[in-house]
Amino acid sequence: MSADSSPTPKHEVETFPAYEGRMHYIEGYTPVSLGAPHSSLERTATWAGMGFLLVGLVGIGMVLYGLATSLWGGDENSNFFMIAGAIVAVVICGGGLILINRGRQHYKKYRRETGRSH
Repeated sequence: MSADSSPTPKHEVETFPAYEGRMHYIEGYTPVSLGAPHSSLERTATWAGMGFLLVGLVGIGMVLYGLATSLWGGDENSNFFMIAGAIVAVVICGGGLILINRGRQHYKKYRRETGRSH
């Protein structure tokens, strides 16, 4: 028996070029959301931004409290609560939206490069 007639097939090593800063996947492969390097779910900025949006609800609650006490009486500081609540809501929710946008930048880059949307 010759050395070339081995029962196991010979496999050639196939390599794919790695481009720095560019998403590169094998054609036909769709990465899962959590395990992909472009995933927004693994970014701290995304989760911190969602936390900021939830905290921003405090400002909206302050506006509603100020509005209710202004309409039905009971508190002389209703204008303060409405103004302070609006400022808190805009600043904190705005910061949250900026953080979420920053956390999703890798996914947006992936969509631009591959044309995939999932």
